[in-house]
Parts: sequence; C-alpha cells; structure tokens
Amino acid sequence: MDDLVVDERVTIPAAELEITASRSSGPGGQHVNTTDSRIQVRWNIPASAALTDVLRQRLLKTLAPRLTTDGDLILSCDTHRSQHRNREEALQRLAVLLRAALIPPRPRKKTRPTAAARRRRLEAKRRQAQRKKNRQKVHDHD
Repeated sequence: MDDLVVDERVTIPAAELEITASRSSGPGGQHVNTTDSRIQVRWNIPASAALTDVLRQRLLKTLAPRLTTDGDLILSCDTHRSQHRNREEALQRLAVLLRAALIPPRPRKKTRPTAAARRRRLEAKRRQAQRKKNRQKVHDHD
C-alpha cells in the first residue's frame, strides 16, 4: 500500500495506518457470508510522525469527538461489495476529513453594536420593564 497524501504538508506513511477487514452487513448474495468486505482504517494521531506539533494539536482539537481515548481515528467503509473499493473509499474519506480538519480557524474580528442596535435594545428593555410594572398590584396610598 502507498502512503496517503492528504495535502502538500501532510503525507501519512502506510506503516502508520492499520487496515482491517471484517464481515459487511451490506449486499452480496451467497458470497456475503464468506467475504470480509468491510474495511476499517485506524490511525493514531498522537503517535504520528507525519504531523508537526501545531498540526497535531489542531487535529486533536478538531476531531476530538471522533477519537478514541488513545487518540485513534477510526473510519469504516462497507458501501461496496468489493474489499478493494471499500479500502480506496475509506482512505479517500480519511484524506477528506483530515484536509477539512487541518484548515486553520478564521480569527474572530471584534465588532461593536451599531447605535441603532443599542437604541433598539434599550427600547426593548424599557418596554419589558413597563410590561412587568403594569402587572403589579395597584396600591392606594390615600
């Protein structure tokens, strides 16, 4: 198997990818009970030599919900009847996922509310205060 080229910065060596095959639940006829066509790709992000520290931290933060406790990213593919096609698609999905996760987040620009927005907010607060005041019991102090 060849190395997985994610983008110009990152190429994952084939030795770091653990690819296993298992029985698929999809179509296949009589052949389905004997063929291991589902592919599972496992890649350990913290132990990878293909990443710089900055990229590693970005991936760990961005992909945190998808990682195991050891930092493994696991992708499965069983859409095709062929093990070979499932392997290609799983690796392609991994590359697309990593490409998207490696994009640095855009910095937030500080903005200030406009004068009209401030005026609307204060007017809404005055209306709400008046509404609550109107709900109070009326006290006669004569």
